[in-house]
Amino acid sequence: MKVLAPYAVHKSKGRKHPDHDDQQRLPFQKDRDRIIHSRAFRRLKDKTQVFVAHHGDHVRNRLTHSLEVAQISKGIARSLGLNEDLAESIALAHDLGHPPFGHAGEFALHEVLTEYGFEFEHNDQSVRTVEELEKVYPNFVGLNLSIEVIEGMMKHHTSWDNPKHAGAVRPSLEAQVVNMGDEIAYQNHDVDDGLRSGIFTEEDLAELALWKMAAELTEKQYGVIEDAKIRWARTISKMIGIMVTDILVETSERLAEKKITTLADVYACGESLVGFSVELKEANRALKEFLMARFYNNPDIVAPMQKGQDIIKRLFKHYMEKPEDLPRLQAEKSQALAEKERVLFLRDYLAGMTDRFAELASELLPN
Repeated sequence: MKVLAPYAVHKSKGRKHPDHDDQQRLPFQKDRDRIIHSRAFRRLKDKTQVFVAHHGDHVRNRLTHSLEVAQISKGIARSLGLNEDLAESIALAHDLGHPPFGHAGEFALHEVLTEYGFEFEHNDQSVRTVEELEKVYPNFVGLNLSIEVIEGMMKHHTSWDNPKHAGAVRPSLEAQVVNMGDEIAYQNHDVDDGLRSGIFTEEDLAELALWKMAAELTEKQYGVIEDAKIRWARTISKMIGIMVTDILVETSERLAEKKITTLADVYACGESLVGFSVELKEANRALKEFLMARFYNNPDIVAPMQKGQDIIKRLFKHYMEKPEDLPRLQAEKSQALAEKERVLFLRDYLAGMTDRFAELASELLPN
């Protein structure tokens, strides 16, 4: 059995509701299993990452993204002596509250909710999903996950995120690892999806420091790879390796510099301890800017997202005015609610939809 570092999370502080001990699984392993078996997790396979979820068989969706984040986060956590079960659980749960149509869908849902004095943020909705919306136990709602997993979800933060509960708790190192694992995963798989879709080319990437470093390492190991798709795959793998290695070195230096020797030290530290070096942070910034300009703002990406936003806004407006047009069980619930309660009901209902379900629901509305 691997010995965890003294600043790792060794055991859980518990759960909201009393729970029985499990002879086969540690608490965070139990959390992982509960997340994987949840309905919200299964729906991620039909939710957009960047391309609409049914764009093609090989582009990423929210489910494959979550699995990639978990894989990268576990590896970083293991190398730093952290609790990889906790990191894996946070990673698998971090996008459970994401609505259809990616961040465009999130912005649309936020926009319609603000008209009624409410907000929408997918980290907050992910916590709500596991604490209130999943119903699989007779005596309470939610999955009853460990406090550390919930805290990690609340503190999840990347350049796309603005967690509502950002000041509620200081994140564990495991939660910080997931933040970086998320960033590494989505940037590298977006490069892969962008290349394979033809939205940009290797030549377009050639001046990026990260791509150049990875390409040089790839050629050094394999020689010239004639097959473009194999060359892309090996180069992107090297980029992930460069990022992970940099995080391991930089984080170890920060832990030593800040004299972090216990978990209490981690919680007391006001600065992020897991991150890139100055040099790689700059190289990563250039990659982000490239993807924003050449990928996320490409018309082939933007047009379906705008359509998705229109669908969400149209569904919300129609169901607010005519809740009887919802499916029978939802209609019965919604019709009995006052306006503000109906707004919150529709927030949960729309956020839980997959891309295709939202499209079909929209097609059923009268013109």
